[in-house]
Amino acid sequence: MSTTASSFTGVIPPVVTPLTEQGAVDTASLERLVGHLIEGGVSGLFALGSSGETAYLTHEQQETVLETVIGAAAGQVPVLAGAIETATRRVVERARVAEKAGAAGIVATAPFYTRTHAGELAPHFRAVASAIGVPLFAYDVPVCVHTKLAPGLLLQLAAEGVLAGVKDSSGDDVSFRKLLLGARALGDRGAFSVLTGHEVVVDGMLLAGADGVVPGLGNVDPRGYVRLCEAARRGDWAGARAEQDRLAALFALVDAVEPGTASGTTGGLGGFKTALALLGLIDTPVVSTPMRPHTPAETARVRARLEEAGLL
Repeated sequence: MSTTASSFTGVIPPVVTPLTEQGAVDTASLERLVGHLIEGGVSGLFALGSSGETAYLTHEQQETVLETVIGAAAGQVPVLAGAIETATRRVVERARVAEKAGAAGIVATAPFYTRTHAGELAPHFRAVASAIGVPLFAYDVPVCVHTKLAPGLLLQLAAEGVLAGVKDSSGDDVSFRKLLLGARALGDRGAFSVLTGHEVVVDGMLLAGADGVVPGLGNVDPRGYVRLCEAARRGDWAGARAEQDRLAALFALVDAVEPGTASGTTGGLGGFKTALALLGLIDTPVVSTPMRPHTPAETARVRARLEEAGLL
C-alpha cells in the first residue's frame, strides 16, 4: 500500500490494547477489535498510541501489538504506529522496528521526562524522519509530555517535508486553528494532514478544515465518528452536530469512576475497555498497572452510557 499524508484522513482510531487477566496482550481480542473498526468504516488505524497503553507495554508487547494490528488489517487500511519514547535515539529504534513490521507511518511526540528546550525539537523530528522511509507524524500531547508543539514549529517542519502531519491532542483550540490556517497556506494541502484527537468537538474542527479525527472513543463507536465525518464531507452540518452531540453524551463514560479514587487515565482507558468488554468486543477490561479496574458500580455507569447511545 502506497501511503502519503493524504492517505491519512477521516477516522483513524487509536487502537486499544486488550490484555488478559495476567497482563499479556490478548491477540484474539485485538484481532476482533481491528475487525470491528474496519467494519465500522474507519480509514486507518493508530497502534501504540496513548489509548493503546504504549507507555505501559514492554518492547516485546509493543511488537506483538504491531504484528497483530498490521496482520489483522491485512492492507485494508493503513496503520500508523507510535514510536513514543523519552529521547531521539530511542524513538528512532522503535520507529525502525515499526517500519520493518509494516507500519505505513510513524507517530512521535516531543522527548519527555528530561527537560527539553524548544530549539531542540526541530532537530529531534528531523533526525527521526531521516532514519525512516515512511511518513512521520508529530503527536502534540502536552498533558503527557509537558511540551506544547507550537504551530510555527510544525508548519516549518511540514514545509521542509519532515512532517507528513500532526495528531493534535493539546486541547488548545486557538493553536489548532492557527495550525489549520498555516497548513492551508502551505500550498500542497495533500502533503500535510492535520488530525484532531478531541473527541467531543470534531464537528467544529472539521468545519475549520481538519482532515480527520483520531478518537479514543472511536474504539467503542467507530460508525458514529464515520457518520459524523461523512455528514461534514457532504456539508450537512446539522447532521454532523447531531451525531457529535450523541458522541459527546457517550464520552461521559470516561467520568464513570468515583471522583478522587483514580487517575483520568484510568477513567478514560478503563472506560473504553469496560465499554468494549460490555459490547463483547474484548474478553476482559483489564488495564495496565498502576491503573485499577472499574468497580461494579462504575461498570454500571458505563453500561448506562452505552444504552443511552443506542449501542446496547
